[in-house]
Amino acid sequence: MGNIFSIKLSLDTIITGCWDCAIGKAAFLCNLEENLHALKTKVEELKAIRRDLMSRVRVAEDEQQLKRLPQVELWLQTADRVITDAEQLIVQSPQHVEKLCMRGCCSSHPTSNIKFGKQIAKKLQEMKDQKEKRGFSDVASKPPLPSATERPSEPTVGLESNFNKVWSCLQKELVGIIGIYGLGGVGKTTLLNQINKKFHDTTHDYHVIWAVASQDRPIERVQDKIAERIGLSNEGWKSKSLDKKAEDIFKVLCKKKFALLLDDIWEWFDLTRAGVLLLKQQNGSKVIFTTRCLDVCGQMQPNMDNNIRVECLPPREAFRLFEEKVGLETLRMNPDICKLAEAVVEECAGLPLALITTGRAMASKTTPREWEYAIEVLRQSAASVLPGVGKEMYPKLKFSYDCLPDERFRSCFLYCSLYPEDWNITKDELVYCWIGEGLLDEHTTLSSARNQGHFIIGSLIDACLLEKGHYNHAVKMHDVIRDMALWIAGESEKEKFFVKSGVQLKEQPKAKKWEEVTRMSLMNNQIENLTEILECPNLQTLFLGYNDLMVIMDDFFNSLPMLRVLDLSSNMNLEELPVGIAKLVSLEHLDLSSTRIRKLPVELKTLAKLKYLDLEWIEDLEMIPQQLISSFSKLQVLKMVGCGYGCLLVLEEMKHLKYLNVLTLTFRSASELEKASRFNKFFSCAIECVSLKGFRDSRSLKILALANLQHLCALTLLRCMDLEEVKIERNIIEGAGCFHSLRSVSLARCNHLRDVSWVTFAPHLEKLVIMECKGLKEIISEEKPGEVAELKENSDLFSKPEILRLRHLPKLKTVYHHALPFPQLKKIYITGCPMLKKLPLNSNSAKRQRMVIEGDVGWWKDVEWEDESTKIAFLPTFKPRICWLLIEV
Repeated sequence: MGNIFSIKLSLDTIITGCWDCAIGKAAFLCNLEENLHALKTKVEELKAIRRDLMSRVRVAEDEQQLKRLPQVELWLQTADRVITDAEQLIVQSPQHVEKLCMRGCCSSHPTSNIKFGKQIAKKLQEMKDQKEKRGFSDVASKPPLPSATERPSEPTVGLESNFNKVWSCLQKELVGIIGIYGLGGVGKTTLLNQINKKFHDTTHDYHVIWAVASQDRPIERVQDKIAERIGLSNEGWKSKSLDKKAEDIFKVLCKKKFALLLDDIWEWFDLTRAGVLLLKQQNGSKVIFTTRCLDVCGQMQPNMDNNIRVECLPPREAFRLFEEKVGLETLRMNPDICKLAEAVVEECAGLPLALITTGRAMASKTTPREWEYAIEVLRQSAASVLPGVGKEMYPKLKFSYDCLPDERFRSCFLYCSLYPEDWNITKDELVYCWIGEGLLDEHTTLSSARNQGHFIIGSLIDACLLEKGHYNHAVKMHDVIRDMALWIAGESEKEKFFVKSGVQLKEQPKAKKWEEVTRMSLMNNQIENLTEILECPNLQTLFLGYNDLMVIMDDFFNSLPMLRVLDLSSNMNLEELPVGIAKLVSLEHLDLSSTRIRKLPVELKTLAKLKYLDLEWIEDLEMIPQQLISSFSKLQVLKMVGCGYGCLLVLEEMKHLKYLNVLTLTFRSASELEKASRFNKFFSCAIECVSLKGFRDSRSLKILALANLQHLCALTLLRCMDLEEVKIERNIIEGAGCFHSLRSVSLARCNHLRDVSWVTFAPHLEKLVIMECKGLKEIISEEKPGEVAELKENSDLFSKPEILRLRHLPKLKTVYHHALPFPQLKKIYITGCPMLKKLPLNSNSAKRQRMVIEGDVGWWKDVEWEDESTKIAFLPTFKPRICWLLIEV
């Protein structure tokens, strides 16, 4: 049978419970009106309390920049809900009150009224409870600092690669400081902004601080920004000393993992003085800075791998940025405008600031003629006439110019704008012009002046005002930076330039104010005749090179009393100098190289101040008047490589040139070389460049005479058809003689030469070019006893070459029989060498360099590698060859 449960309850208990329930419900009904009146009163009281509290909160938030406390926010939300609910009940109350009778003790709808009365009583209690919770001594506090402050930013174009490099550096535990550098307007701040945005939009444990290092009181300004971000900024902060501020900042930052984004520093920034210390035991804090100066990067931290250069945009991305700023509507206004826009973009040379500024200026230009005019002024370096360019772009770029150390640096920089757009300016040529103009300090030696010139070039490169050229010995000036330089010169009262270089002039230009011009450049045009007197009494530099000059009238130079630098080089049709050149009594620098001048006029003797004379590659030069060279008593530099006039004819006169420091010569036979070597003074001290050309009378060449030249830096062997070997004397091997200064060796059309082993005795050789030597089988031979074989274990063998160029060597089989480290090698060019199957490389070669191997695709496929690891290491370095010119020799 199932279980049976028995529950016993007394009748009294049941009756009592029912009575209490009835009485309670009756109370809700009887007290309904009284409770409604009390509820209305409590609502008004709670509203008043809420208004007072909100007033305190607004003062704290708006005036004190505090954040309301969570418990205050909760009270206000609860009060809002309770008040809203109570007011709804009050609105509903009339219909319930109408149903009451017998003074509220009965109702025609008792169940409904009892339920409503219960709600009123409950809400009344909630109001009382909420009122009791109102006591807040503080309503707000300082808000917690966000990990990164949001900054206004726009979508970027072309910065993805650089962003990834910076972000990758940030992930490296051992990297504390990261530098971002590049010329003004290239997008460094935009890139830093993107780094800040990444911090803001992602989860991380960094405390990110943004600060701009103004040129005026940079440390103090950065300290103030840091203090603002870490909660130290208050009324007493401004009155503290730099050291006290640094101490306070350090105490906070040493407990945080921070990322300091430091924008636009112009010189070494003392992080310690600012209170920012990147201690090794710290948990990965970082400093990321931007600057226009590479040397600042080096001063901030020595590891250059952590300094990232922001380059100008490539053509496609440059056009995309320009398109954004000018607008598609404008570009589509006329079918010709889009093509013209490409030319405008090309003139901006990928510089974002130029693209943005010019794009905005052209946004309202809707006719092809307006765009053609813009192209014209851009090509004439007159972009300042475009709206906004002169006022917006150039002043921003000019900060880099203003921050150069002194007027000497600034003048040297402006001088570079005399060369045409995109011109590779030879460093030595530039320095010699500076010397000729007197822009450098007075030095006791030419060598010291040259060193200063190269130091200034390096500083201009570091400041991103010059760029490295296509070759190590050259520099370039960005097109927009050049335009800015010409704009500065145009605004200057001291420097007055007239520059029409590379603009396709066909005749001598005219100007209204020739008397004000101090420097003039008409180079790289198509001018054939100079038939009008140049009235420029203050002109100091005149560049006329790379034209089609045939005639210069005798009186052309009559009114140039101050001219110090004259360049007539590379006028391939110029056969005669005017005798009027004798009027240039202040001339110190004369470049006649690569012309077809047949004789030098005796009138040149009047150029008593001449210090630099370049006669290189004047192959038609037949006559130099006797005693002309010796009359240049102040001559310091004489260049005659490739000159048709025999060097032996002038060597005797050179003995009288006590200031001669630099000499370049061509020898056409072994006997000529041997005779010249007797002039010990010039051979040992002055010669910097030697060309051996022809050498029809010799099958072998003893290298000792050249090995002893103290300053020989470049050596060329050209068309030495009979030369079979270059002999290396025993005393060279034993260290008595060596090519200590030799940096560049070029060989061309030496068809019987079998090897060039002797170059291993040039310990500082940087560039080796060998072209069209049909009999050459190996570069370095192991078969010569007592010579190169002894160097097999020498780890310094070929330790300095940066460029190796091998062209049209049909029998070449090997460079060297063993792999070489090549620690400095950057580029290998190989074409027309079908038998060269193996390169002297292994997996350890060029480890620290990003080497490029350029050559024929077919040849590259057949290359044999030391091992698989070598193949894997060098396969990515290959680049299909482009056209190479003989000019490299």
